[in-house]
Amino acid sequence: MDEPPQTRVVLRCDAHPTFGVGHLIRSLALAEELQARGVAVSLVGDLGGITWVEQLVRDRGIPVLPAQEDPAQVAEQVTALAAVAVVLDGYHLPSETGAALRTAGLVVLAMVDAEFGAGQEADLYVDQNLRATPRADLPPGAAALAGLDYALFRDTVLTRRRVEPVPAHDPPRLLAVFGGTDPYAAAATVVPLVLATEVPVQVTVIAAREEVRTTLAGLSPGAGQSLEVLDPVSDLAALAAESDVAVSASGSSVWELLCLGVPTGVVCVVDNQRQGYTATVGEGVVAPVGVLDELRTDDAARAAAVAELRSVLTDGDRRADLAALGQRLVDGQGRTRVADALLARLPR
Repeated sequence: MDEPPQTRVVLRCDAHPTFGVGHLIRSLALAEELQARGVAVSLVGDLGGITWVEQLVRDRGIPVLPAQEDPAQVAEQVTALAAVAVVLDGYHLPSETGAALRTAGLVVLAMVDAEFGAGQEADLYVDQNLRATPRADLPPGAAALAGLDYALFRDTVLTRRRVEPVPAHDPPRLLAVFGGTDPYAAAATVVPLVLATEVPVQVTVIAAREEVRTTLAGLSPGAGQSLEVLDPVSDLAALAAESDVAVSASGSSVWELLCLGVPTGVVCVVDNQRQGYTATVGEGVVAPVGVLDELRTDDAARAAAVAELRSVLTDGDRRADLAALGQRLVDGQGRTRVADALLARLPR
């Protein structure tokens, strides 16, 4: 007897040095959950020639096809794969893509960040950000999932989620990471502020760009300070789990760090991160380091950032409070809830 065809879901997302890898990473988290339930996953998109990202996808056995530009052609691609659903994740995707896929009979899940990406027509909208609210103008029959209860994390994060406080290192270890490609070279601005605290600290920084590595190579750590510069890594959670503090762009990496239980300082690197930055700072769940443009041009902003970083590095009780609050907000079960909602909409 022939086996019934396997349910297949397609990810339509991209990664690129100019806009980063966050969309792909959270889509892969959902893919891991779907694969664990016996669902086949394919990816239609461009991985931007980023070697470690390509390896991540290969390791999960996910076939990759280059995407057509026209939404109707994308619908034809997906239909040819015998898929039943598509996950759209990317602000740059043509706004007609979701409608074309739905017209072809496919279930569409759109990942959005407030208004960014929300122009797609979809059956299910997911906004995994703190204080996100379900949009009111849904297409007929559509539903929205909003808030940190729906944050998506890969296995590598979930298996390293701290279940009890980790003894502090002396001096503390700080991980600085600004997305998988640091497209705005934030590390070159923020790491000098960490060293300017004059606090003993072991700094590990992910440097994805040559100009960033050049700037960091010219820094002189002070007494009791050390600086290690690494290329991007596929298992960032492993580094984060061994750190006492992290400093991150205010994107999806923040939710990973909170889930892990790592006290985190955040930098608003680009406009689409502003809502997340404001929400996390307002909730008191992160240390506010500042807005990147201001840190580059404003002496007062830099001084405030140095004071904030010094506080987090020297105040163990504050770090413990940040870690506990973050884990209370982010329980790590978001991908289970999103997968449940998506699979419930598939044809029986």
